[in-house]
Amino acid sequence: MVEEKSKPIYDSAESITESKELILYNDDLNTFDFVIQTLIDVCKHDPLQAEQCSIIVHFKGKCAVKTGGYSELDPLKTEMGIRGLSCVIE
Repeated sequence: MVEEKSKPIYDSAESITESKELILYNDDLNTFDFVIQTLIDVCKHDPLQAEQCSIIVHFKGKCAVKTGGYSELDPLKTEMGIRGLSCVIE
């Protein structure tokens, strides 16, 4: 008797919920205080985390500010765009 190799079964929802990152990019328009407050309001960062992310964005040019599924991150990206911040989901 020949054993059949089992094939992995993938759920279509698995690809939808795969982990993504919301990346915030540096700009010369918004103040540190505004970026920090936006991260607190939109991404639910605590003040220290928001401050650290804003410093990373300033010196490195970008920072992953939130991780999650696309459906979770898309409304955050939209709101941050409305507030004048540049973000992408990767």
